Amino acid sequence: MPNEKKKRSLAGIAGIVAAATLISKVFGLVREGIIAAAFGVGPVINAYAYSYVIPGFLLILLGGINGPFHSALVSVLAKKDKSEAAPLVETVTTIVTLFLFLVTTILIIFAPTFIDILAPGLDVQVREIAILQLKIMAPAAILAGLIGIGFGTLNASDLYLLPSISPLFSSVIIVLGVSILYISLGTEINAPGYLRLGAIILAGTTLAGAIFQWLAQLIVQWRTGLGTLKMRFNLRIPGVKDVLKVMAPATLSSGMLHINVYTDLFFASFIENAAAAMRYGNFIVLTPVGIISNMILVPMMPVFSRLTAPENWPDLKVRIRQGLLLSAITMLPLTAIFISLAEEIVRVIYQRGEFGQEASSIVAPVLMAYGLGMFFYLGRDVLVRVFYALGDGNTPFKISIINIFLNFVLDYFLGKYFGTPGLVFATIGVNFFSMATFLWILNGKLNGLPLGEWGLAILGLIGSSFAALLASLGVNWIWVQSFGDSNLLLVFLQLAISMTVALIIFGIFTMQLKLPEVDILVNRIRQKLKR
Repeated sequence: MPNEKKKRSLAGIAGIVAAATLISKVFGLVREGIIAAAFGVGPVINAYAYSYVIPGFLLILLGGINGPFHSALVSVLAKKDKSEAAPLVETVTTIVTLFLFLVTTILIIFAPTFIDILAPGLDVQVREIAILQLKIMAPAAILAGLIGIGFGTLNASDLYLLPSISPLFSSVIIVLGVSILYISLGTEINAPGYLRLGAIILAGTTLAGAIFQWLAQLIVQWRTGLGTLKMRFNLRIPGVKDVLKVMAPATLSSGMLHINVYTDLFFASFIENAAAAMRYGNFIVLTPVGIISNMILVPMMPVFSRLTAPENWPDLKVRIRQGLLLSAITMLPLTAIFISLAEEIVRVIYQRGEFGQEASSIVAPVLMAYGLGMFFYLGRDVLVRVFYALGDGNTPFKISIINIFLNFVLDYFLGKYFGTPGLVFATIGVNFFSMATFLWILNGKLNGLPLGEWGLAILGLIGSSFAALLASLGVNWIWVQSFGDSNLLLVFLQLAISMTVALIIFGIFTMQLKLPEVDILVNRIRQKLKR
């Protein structure tokens, strides 16, 4: 009975996190749609794509769920009594704040240097705007650490809803600020005389959103006795050194994964509007990936961890197969949809205000490219977690270092020949290489994997995806010939019908493969709906 209760508790936690993630991701799309309507693919949003790189990197790395700060605090606080939490949290907060204050100061003083390193190909106007925005958003470095500490502290005390939904608060602030500006200025928002104002509002609301997100967590921390803003600097407090020992290497390892983003943006600075197009396209793709990855990865990680003993390796191999095939079953139909309906998706989400048809034609090919790599992105994440479960963090770290150099080479050649989509193709190539390398290493580590059998199953799913793509293209073409695509409501209906047909065709073809993973996914969806 206790075990069943624990299982239900874990399922409930996963449900809370998934629901909160869904809400945050959907509102994130609303936020991006409003930003697109206000700024299109002009100088402000191109500059923002670069100025946000470092603050955004820190917010994701340090302030994100499953980030190093979150993981370090959960791993230590979960083993301690609640009465011991406040002094530990306050000491860690003091140390982290002092260090990140230094980082913030460096970012402000050397903002021009950082922008020039990230994007040497920017024109003068976009460069000046990017420098201004980076100076405004620099304090987000401190907030990133505080948010990450808040995530870990609250999760360790079984408080999950607020940390998971708190990114929504940040989006709300940005939406309000940009909307008020756009309503006030209208089409003049991108006129030369107002570019600086628009840049300040976008960067300022981003910082304000981070402040609001942190304050929402801090209030709950105070009320639950999990720490205040009291300054402490006592390394002798039990657990402080344990947190710092986990936090430092985990931050370094996680940070390596984000260097590829910098590499992509470095080459994007030489391609007109590339940064804005990649930002818009990537956000669309990450919305379903973020939601689905929670459904797959959250339940899988503890399962992998329980099967690491050699006598359990046969079961571990089954679970690895399930993780990969569930990734393929969920990602490949979306690949078909994003490739066949990219322009319609971009029009429905973004095309309004300053984001016109020309902007859609810039972003749509980039979205198609991102869609092509969805399975490799999620499949790589599944395999990384297998290595972590096996207690091997060195292999993913070493592969990530190789990936930095591989991504640089691919960016150079593919960006040169294919433009902005080529930079996305480079990322796909890196993820494919990572997957293949991880499988090869696991094949040796686990005394052989049935790679041929897995490969045939994945090829069958790729075939189902191709059939879905053709069906979607066909329905889309018939609709345009019959009703046209000039009306946004008609485009929305066109999109809904074509997507439905694609999913049905994928489902019909996939059912013929008789994969047990299909039943697992269906049962998991039913459980979510029942809750």
